[in-house]
Amino acid sequence: IPQLVVAGGLSAIPTTFAMSPSERIKCLLQVQAGDVEKGLKPKYNGMMDCATKVYQEGGIRSLYRGTLLTLLRDVPGSMAWFGTYEVVKKELMRMQGIDPATGTLSPLAVLAAGGFAGMACWSIAIPPDVLKSRYQTAPEGRYGGLLDVYRHLIKEEGFGALFKGMRPAMIRAFPANAACFLGMEVAREGLSFMD
Repeated sequence: IPQLVVAGGLSAIPTTFAMSPSERIKCLLQVQAGDVEKGLKPKYNGMMDCATKVYQEGGIRSLYRGTLLTLLRDVPGSMAWFGTYEVVKKELMRMQGIDPATGTLSPLAVLAAGGFAGMACWSIAIPPDVLKSRYQTAPEGRYGGLLDVYRHLIKEEGFGALFKGMRPAMIRAFPANAACFLGMEVAREGLSFMD
């Protein structure tokens, strides 16, 4: 399990670098949607327009703005994700008298382990995700970096602001990750018959 936890954390590093630009664009478009509801004119006309304008304003560095915060979210989150899945899975196997080396869990047990893994991931990932989103959507120059975002958030909104969005994240985390891990286990079983 410790090896899987470390591997899970390390897997977040290349993933973060691949997805950071799309995370930035997603956050900008989400904030813009709120502005449009208030009657403000949209700055971006979709994903490609947003990417182009962000790049024109600050180059590749602007597209990757918030990468450190994304790493601070995804490395510990992935460690919790993989680790919790394996711990819950092994505990369910032990409770049912199944040998982890040779046995398999029922689909319902896999769904439970996957759902709890998703909740563990987002329990850890929400605070850095809040900071990341604030940093990625703030006007250029508003924050001097990670600690500055944190200081402003705590001063203006209190510690509870670090957990904004926790309830919807948990509601989404359980079914989404239950399905993810069930799909992985079904695929693994299917591929093992090809050996």
